[in-house]
Amino acid sequence: MEEHMEGGKEEPKGGVFIWISDSLKLALGVIWRLIKKSVWIPVFLVLLVGVSYLSFEFGYSRGQEKPKNIQLSDISGFKNPSGVIADFGTFWQAWDLINNYHLKNDKITSQDKVYGAISGLVSSLDDPYSDFFSPEDGKKFEEDVNGYFGGVGIQLGIVDDVLTAIAPLKNTPAQRAGIMAGDSILAVNNTSTQGMSLDDAILLIRGPEGSEVVLTIFRKGWDRTKDFKLTREEIVVPTLDYEKIGNIGRIQLYSFNLNATREFYNALLKARDDGVSGLIIDLRDNPGGYLDVAVEIASWFVPKGEDVVKEVAKDDEVLEDIKSYGPGTLKDFPVVILLNKGSASASEILAGALRDNLKTPIVGERSFGKGTVQEIKDLRDGSSLKITIAHWVMPSGKILEGEGIDPDYKVELTEKDIEDKKDPQLDKALEVMKGIIKK
Repeated sequence: MEEHMEGGKEEPKGGVFIWISDSLKLALGVIWRLIKKSVWIPVFLVLLVGVSYLSFEFGYSRGQEKPKNIQLSDISGFKNPSGVIADFGTFWQAWDLINNYHLKNDKITSQDKVYGAISGLVSSLDDPYSDFFSPEDGKKFEEDVNGYFGGVGIQLGIVDDVLTAIAPLKNTPAQRAGIMAGDSILAVNNTSTQGMSLDDAILLIRGPEGSEVVLTIFRKGWDRTKDFKLTREEIVVPTLDYEKIGNIGRIQLYSFNLNATREFYNALLKARDDGVSGLIIDLRDNPGGYLDVAVEIASWFVPKGEDVVKEVAKDDEVLEDIKSYGPGTLKDFPVVILLNKGSASASEILAGALRDNLKTPIVGERSFGKGTVQEIKDLRDGSSLKITIAHWVMPSGKILEGEGIDPDYKVELTEKDIEDKKDPQLDKALEVMKGIIKK
């Protein structure tokens, strides 16, 4: 860029005019006298001082002519992270352009822009389970999670950047309406879910008990979307059901909630009293729950001290190596596990632990693949980050996140099967179990 200097001087003929300050002239004069006296060693230092003085004077004079103010506030205690290499000048350039040119800039506060920038930072992680909450959003989220609300009974996830039903819970508006695991939820009350965070989608679907919500659903095999109008109600998540089918017991576990350990034990007692020869653990449409509950149930089968799952953070740091509590009483008892695309998290940990340690066969479909750990980190102004800190690694070394668990016997359950009240997945599990018992 060409600079035009105003100094009231005439450009000398036959050359390029260079403006030199009186101070520089003085410095150069000193250097010349030193050179004439052959004082060579200090010459370089004097020259450096002279050039530095010129730079200072030039910058100072330009700053006086065209000053630019940058205001920083409330940043006490802030420390620039080590190892960060990024051009923040581009960020401030964009900030400046927005302030100067955006049509509605005067309606957006600077703090809102900061929160928007942090949300963008979290979005750059490409992780649907990490999120940012402003102080207001965080308070609302906490109230909705811990308080009383109405819902439709769907466990949600993000698959290929699309809001997806992981599992409709038993006897809820979603299940009664026919929503299935794997359904894509493209809109909620005509609001597109594209780019929406998982937590924002949850808050949008929840609402007062008795109110209505419309979900726009797309399902594999359909040629168009379909709207499902659901009435929100209090969601009571069941724990499990037990039944005897011939000489085989079936425990259908719906959730790894705080009651699950006790109820699973009671179901085992019923199976013993019924004299069953084998056990089917049905984890279909079970979205997970408490890790400790999954470990406690696995411990009835996996011998004490054997690996159940590892919690592994960045740089392969093992945060926790979780092993069976024992007693492993049922390690030799015939077991078959049922999974589908609605089986997630703790369901996958239980199924993976039994297969990796005991070669327990799995029937059904590939599980969902939810295998990460999140923590809430509070920020200085009351806002917060929900951030993924680790993932689960099975005893075989398999990472659950995004991959899920493939069945040993793949069997799909179609809409027609449901309409005809057929269950080919359960039928196959019974067949596999009978083959095990005969050996």
